[in-house]
Amino acid sequence: MIESEASVKGRVIADLLSHLTNDLQIGKKIKSGELRKRMKEPPWIVPDCFNMTHIEMENFSMKLLSLKENPNQDHVILQLHGGGYMGAVRNAYYVFAGLYNEVSRGCNVLTPDYRVAPEHPYPAALEDAVASYQWLLDKGYYGEQIIVAGDSAGGGLAMALCMYLKDHHMPMPGGVVAMSPWTDLTASGESYETNYERDPLFGNTKDSLIYVNDYAGDHDKMDCYISPLFGDFRGFPPMLIQVGSLEMLLSDSVSVAAKAREQGIRVRLSIYEGMFHVFQMAYLNIPESKKAWAEVGKFIDVIRKDERISS
Repeated sequence: MIESEASVKGRVIADLLSHLTNDLQIGKKIKSGELRKRMKEPPWIVPDCFNMTHIEMENFSMKLLSLKENPNQDHVILQLHGGGYMGAVRNAYYVFAGLYNEVSRGCNVLTPDYRVAPEHPYPAALEDAVASYQWLLDKGYYGEQIIVAGDSAGGGLAMALCMYLKDHHMPMPGGVVAMSPWTDLTASGESYETNYERDPLFGNTKDSLIYVNDYAGDHDKMDCYISPLFGDFRGFPPMLIQVGSLEMLLSDSVSVAAKAREQGIRVRLSIYEGMFHVFQMAYLNIPESKKAWAEVGKFIDVIRKDERISS
């Protein structure tokens, strides 16, 4: 599905982002991930309607967001944050957790602060994602009750996690939500060229984290646990993939959707015209982002309905 022409607000935000990233002083730090990695934030202020539980794991920590009153226990969302496998979790992802809670009608949201490169290259992020998933299983959730969601690197990690679960005969999740997923660390897709001058975040340079990245280390970037595009999607749960038409990573979504469909997987691919990488970060402030979050809610509703029919 390709969305129609971008809204005025959407175009304004895309233009502002382009001007910001083209600034010689700050633009390079944004594109390389340096600004994200060095960013210092105050603790996130938890809205009154939520509880936020801190969970210490062996190698990382997690936060579980839940409603204080009448939390929905029929599903849980495992959110894998973006950041090019180089940036730690940020407050924006706790806002994301609140939005996931809202559109899922009150489901708990678990957000691991998984280990990142260069200090912790592959397979650290995948190991932590698996540990987070196992923690949910140990808490009594069935696989089909878990929805794995992620943006950018987190979207690719969500798919890599599913490949690992399948290969190791572990319960598969009920669905996958991937926003602008980074699924091809070899940067082989057509859009890396066709959108090179159009992408307001990563465009017009190869000195960015999508080209210069320490995550793979000495491992083959075509390993499906690093670049899920090159893996086997048979046995996957339904997937919702959202991406902006201006993204250099557009092919990462289009190619994965095509391959998964060929292998019999239910995939909804939504290409939002005139949108940029993880435009859902605009929250509910532009029509495209608002529509994307509503689409996530509808996707979760479909998963619920399918489970009721099959049970």
